[in-house]
Amino acid sequence: MYAILDIETTGGKYNEEGITEIAIYKFDGHKTVDRFISLVNPEKEIQPFVVKLTGINNAMLQTAPKFHEVAKRIVEITDGTTLVAHNAQFDYRILQTEFRRLGYDFQRKSLCTVELAKELIPDQPSYSLGKLVRSLGIPVSDRHRASGDAQATVKLFKMLLAKDTSKQIVQSNIRSENIGQLNPRLMDIVAQLPTSVGVFYIHDTDGEIVYIAKSQNIQKRVNKIFASSSKKNKKLQKEVKAVTYEETGNELIALLKENAEVKKNNPKYNVKHKKLFTHTLFAKENKEGYITLKIGKADNRKSYVTTFANYQQGYNFLHSVGEEFSLCNKLNGLSGAKKNCYNYTIDKCHGACIEKEDVKTYNKRVKKALYKYGLQDNTFIISDRGREVNERSAVYIKDGVFKGIGFYELNHQINNQTILESIITPMENTPNASHLIQLYLRKKKSVKVIPVSFEK
Repeated sequence: MYAILDIETTGGKYNEEGITEIAIYKFDGHKTVDRFISLVNPEKEIQPFVVKLTGINNAMLQTAPKFHEVAKRIVEITDGTTLVAHNAQFDYRILQTEFRRLGYDFQRKSLCTVELAKELIPDQPSYSLGKLVRSLGIPVSDRHRASGDAQATVKLFKMLLAKDTSKQIVQSNIRSENIGQLNPRLMDIVAQLPTSVGVFYIHDTDGEIVYIAKSQNIQKRVNKIFASSSKKNKKLQKEVKAVTYEETGNELIALLKENAEVKKNNPKYNVKHKKLFTHTLFAKENKEGYITLKIGKADNRKSYVTTFANYQQGYNFLHSVGEEFSLCNKLNGLSGAKKNCYNYTIDKCHGACIEKEDVKTYNKRVKKALYKYGLQDNTFIISDRGREVNERSAVYIKDGVFKGIGFYELNHQINNQTILESIITPMENTPNASHLIQLYLRKKKSVKVIPVSFEK
């Protein structure tokens, strides 16, 4: 659990500042579960430059509660949490100073989103909150007011959690939680999990990830593991300290995250990473110049159009794409006819098998099929449901190469190359990742593919 906060102060000498406004959003890693926002009477004058910056003046604070009147609420909302702030050293110091004046030793673990952003989103021109969120396309209102800045930090932190594919933030947080050495009851863990699609992470008593998996229903899948009597799952059940998760909004993001993070983290209860496909679709011209399509065993030495989990899947696809684009079964090796294929007799083939249809016209249809079902050299976004109602997910393909995944709210975020590539969590363009993307596009005919042409 995290307490994401922002504090506005009077300004002045070091350790003599007073709090004028505080906002704290209690964040469970997915959504805000509690909040506290209040002006605070600092019982001292505000520096003029601070008034100009924040809009908060002395008159506004005359009837505001003093710090000792809100201290109990701050202790309660931050209890058992990690404090998160942009330049956390400043906000944490101010809080500790105010509590010290009351004779209370305020201690919390803290995380700084400036430091995290420098590690996870490198090479940004500036890491000040305003400039950083603007460059990432994160909307912010009430800049230099505690609530507005804290809300922007929540959105930034959510993005940082998604970009942290090694899960160091989450694992570190679990290690710091005072749960004790005894595992909580497994059913209690299951009850806290969502029934939505996403990826979940099972942690041992040291906070280490020991198992990663995706599911259309996280709660149901974890419950099945905890109820299993298999030898592997029995061992896993004894080691569980916590289960964390990331909702993804749709299955493709979950598949890609699972694929990338299992490979990166190598959890001991996951099976060894293996190739997800055995056969591929090859395209080549025959001696007459017609482009032929063939299913063959996967061979890294040859370039291919798309991949299949087995031969039957490829065979069925070749029949389907032949129907969709009126392609010749004989040219594609699906018919052993000596002259014309059977489809020619029922007007589903235009005669390429007997060279009746000219090469240019036939190949134009083949290329349309290749464009639709192969990544080729295209640049586009696969847009699908996001984690929230007003959010969309993005799988980014640049010049035919898978670049990574992300989430966006506004269309300008995907039409601006700098913003798009900042919000995307980079992922390796492995053969397995390409296979998952192309298989998903074949299965989900309604998925939205958006060609990207960046604004100048």
